[in-house]
Amino acid sequence: MPFKRFSRRQFGRIAGWSALATSMLSTGPGLAQSDEDTGARNRKTSSGFPNGFLWGTATSAYQIEGAVNDDGRSPSIWDRFAHTRGTISDNSNGDTATDHYHLYKEDIQLMKALGTKAYRFSIAWPRVFPEGAGAPNPKGLDFYNRLVDELLANGIAPFATLYHWDLPQALQDRFGGWTSRDTSKAFADYTAYVAARLSDRVTHFFTINECSRLVHLGHGMGADAPGLKLSESGLKQVRHHVALGHGLSVQAIRAHGHTGTRVGPAENAVSCIPAIETPANVRAAELATRELNAGYLTVMMEGKYTDAYLAQAGNDAPKFTPEDLRIISSPIDFVGLNIYTPDHYVVAADNERGFTLAPFPAAFPHMKAGWLRPGPEVMYWVPRHVAKLWNVKSIYITENGTSGSDQPAADGTIYDVDRIMYLRNYLTQLQRATSEGVPVLGYFLWSLMDNFEWSDGYEQRFGIYHVDFETRRRTPKLSAAFYRETIARNAVA
Repeated sequence: MPFKRFSRRQFGRIAGWSALATSMLSTGPGLAQSDEDTGARNRKTSSGFPNGFLWGTATSAYQIEGAVNDDGRSPSIWDRFAHTRGTISDNSNGDTATDHYHLYKEDIQLMKALGTKAYRFSIAWPRVFPEGAGAPNPKGLDFYNRLVDELLANGIAPFATLYHWDLPQALQDRFGGWTSRDTSKAFADYTAYVAARLSDRVTHFFTINECSRLVHLGHGMGADAPGLKLSESGLKQVRHHVALGHGLSVQAIRAHGHTGTRVGPAENAVSCIPAIETPANVRAAELATRELNAGYLTVMMEGKYTDAYLAQAGNDAPKFTPEDLRIISSPIDFVGLNIYTPDHYVVAADNERGFTLAPFPAAFPHMKAGWLRPGPEVMYWVPRHVAKLWNVKSIYITENGTSGSDQPAADGTIYDVDRIMYLRNYLTQLQRATSEGVPVLGYFLWSLMDNFEWSDGYEQRFGIYHVDFETRRRTPKLSAAFYRETIARNAVA
């Protein structure tokens, strides 16, 4: 999910809403073909989004499931962190969250009402391997078997994320978590077990969600679990171990997944936007994208750390072997991109890097979450850069959305026009990208419903369904109607 502050009823009164509960879906035929073939077919469409464009929503396990002690689940690093005084802004935790573990069938009906055809969820590692490794817990995987079957029964394709930050606490205690290569190896074993049992029905797996955040906020700033403040050399070694875990996970899926199983990362790449759209600035933004993502996305795609990255790191450079780099760059089927806000506006410069990063002025606007500066053009440039730099043929927008004020009006409706404004502008830029042939095959809106927003607790709401955290009741916001209409048109509403 996005960076926090540090860097992410009235059912019948919404026009056209009464028909939602009875809408029926079918899985798009493109999912049975290769992603690249689907993309080639999609690019034939000249207006709106491509035919077969995949619309979905996204969540993560710790943020919605609750049931932290059910069916053999063990604590994760986020359980420990959230129960540590002073770590969560509203002193809350994910013990119950939205109780998706027990209400998943109801939540799938919310997806179906929107008209979505895909759902990106994450699997809680400590449900499946309570000790992080060793003996699996079949009851833990049973929940995901039920979830997948229910999704498919309702015509919704499951897209599973294997790691969305909830590392088993046992691995943190035993190995130091991602500070050790042993955790990378344990992640591969966990992947192999899950892939062998779910890939008969789940065709798309994301390995690791947002390396950038889990390294910087979790291991550098101490603002996320496990709450560490490592040295620069320690941070770079953690990032290398996460990249190695990704590569080992890809290899595990190739070895244990069913034929045709597809895999890739879901990364919040450092986003670099040309400040003015000139050829020189566009090229500078491409150079910045490659260099500022050198520690994870670039090494995955190129099989090497850039010379500038290693030179700048000096004695703080990660320790690695040629075999590590070969594993990290194991071929992937697609790239998932979490896109919220521009990180840098870039200007071409006559210096050794070839670019300058323009500072953000104090007056730059932001959404309810102060870190979330709206820059809709980021949705065009990031997938374009990724496709061009590394010849990527299949891209998914794995997260995009915003928090909002979300105050019910006198009639009970949440008229979240701030969120609609944000989504409309970002989707317009995404539509521009697909119309120009950038191979984006699908979009997962963050988020289906309000949830536990990490260090912000329940103070920031990103859902298009409002959740009453006392009763767990879900209610559509006006943005849900906007998203439903966009999906129905296959064009920005």
